[in-house]
Amino acid sequence: MAITMTAAAARHIRDQLDKRGKGLGIKVAVRTSGCSGMAYVLEFVDVKADDDSVFVSHDLEIHSDPKSLVYLDGTELDFVKEGLNEGFQFNNPNVASECGCGESFNV
Repeated sequence: MAITMTAAAARHIRDQLDKRGKGLGIKVAVRTSGCSGMAYVLEFVDVKADDDSVFVSHDLEIHSDPKSLVYLDGTELDFVKEGLNEGFQFNNPNVASECGCGESFNV
């Protein structure tokens, strides 16, 4: 099982961690939400949770809890800029469908 990130995502996360002045990396999780069932959650990690899996990509830690990892295995986190919009994009091979707005997904 693994979660990875692109160089663009790593640059953005590293910049944000530098601005915060602390942090081990990010945590990627899912929660029940939205019209398709699940939504992604990103948060900074300052202390590793005992049950989290930790992956290293581009010298940054990616943490995930066991329940979320089932839905996130193989996911690549990217950071994209399209015109005036920018944000994280999740390339998740487990997704069967997404809602029209792209905020939630189903496996």
